[in-house]
Amino acid sequence: MTKPIQFLKLAIGAIGLAASAPALAAGTSVQCGHLLDQPGQSPRGASTIEIAADGTIVAIHEGKIQIEGTDLVDLGDKFCLPGLIDSHVHLTSELGPKGRLYAVTRSDADWAMSAVLFSRRTLMAGFTSVQDVGARGDDAIYAVRDAIARGDIAGPRILAAGKTISVSGGHGDGRHGYSEAVAASLLSPAICDGPDDCRRAVRENIRRGADVIKITATGGVLSNTAAGTEQQFFDDEMRDIVKAAHSMGRQVTAHAHGKGGIEAALRAGVDSIEHGTYLDAKTAALFKKHDAYLIPTVLAGATVVALANDPKSFLPEASRVKARQVGPQSIEMLRIARKAGVKIAFGTDSGVSHHGDNAQEFVLMVEAGFTPMQAITSATVSASDHLQISDQTGTLEAGKQADLIAVGGSPLDDIKQLLDVDFVMKGGKVYKNKD
Repeated sequence: MTKPIQFLKLAIGAIGLAASAPALAAGTSVQCGHLLDQPGQSPRGASTIEIAADGTIVAIHEGKIQIEGTDLVDLGDKFCLPGLIDSHVHLTSELGPKGRLYAVTRSDADWAMSAVLFSRRTLMAGFTSVQDVGARGDDAIYAVRDAIARGDIAGPRILAAGKTISVSGGHGDGRHGYSEAVAASLLSPAICDGPDDCRRAVRENIRRGADVIKITATGGVLSNTAAGTEQQFFDDEMRDIVKAAHSMGRQVTAHAHGKGGIEAALRAGVDSIEHGTYLDAKTAALFKKHDAYLIPTVLAGATVVALANDPKSFLPEASRVKARQVGPQSIEMLRIARKAGVKIAFGTDSGVSHHGDNAQEFVLMVEAGFTPMQAITSATVSASDHLQISDQTGTLEAGKQADLIAVGGSPLDDIKQLLDVDFVMKGGKVYKNKD
């Protein structure tokens, strides 16, 4: 057979396959009893969200209408709003009595399997996007992030920091309390000392796949060391971390409890602060000067206080002492930040608290003086801006991903409605629908 005839037969065969392939799936119409499409603005009444086959929003229509050529999801009188965003999670693990044992017995595959489980729980709780700011294993979180993006497994959209960058012996150095032989096996390439070495650590994290750089500017509660909660990186180290990250298109977020460490990190140019426990009016002014976000994680504070006050809990003594000092400050910190007008993005530190309980943070925010609308805005509009994904999500409007949830009543009247989400859609695909 000649080559021209072979080519013609192949071409005809390809046309035949294309002709016999099923048509693209229809779009979807979601009917809501009430719709908060733009958090911060008044909600709509009955509405219909028209969604294309590729999972993006085509339009939002007033009233409940049937759009020809689309599959209908009728949510009755339910209250719809954008999918929620948690800016601070740790999906590969959850705090528990075997944490120190798992650090030396689990493989990357084990950590990835945990992340698959916890990612699904997070999505089912209504959180369609998250930022993971410190993961166990080497590339487990990146594998799970990418599998979710491909549609292989269910979970929220993930931005991942990978390994936390820390100083030797600091919060984030996982070697505390182990024998030297074991500690040597736990040395992370993200541990750095001095500006040059810290630039290396940033670049190595980015090479491995980091979307964002996470540093531990101060000590922390759960590291098994009595090293306090103040500044641990030197100023020049943090400045060079920020320069290295920004030069490669990555934001830097800093774990920081102590006032001095928070302010040093802000002066170094970090884009956001996680926790911010001991901030005051002067610190708040620095946040505003540098246009930085605060991710308050009040739920983590409440969680560690409860563990510290339980004599039978697994917390080591060094962590109990710090938990009793740090945890009770969280609500007051958030009150100060809110009154000062600091930009706040919702974040929970889930992994310290249980995955799937993320919405408990809303209840604590309202306790700190936020209106329900302000709290919801922090987990939608503000969080999407903080994570630089506002072109994809954070509001419901034409051209964005169809990330939306629904609850039985208005969370603007009762924020606890968000503790029991009835419907979850991410990228136009329904993952949960309680009839």
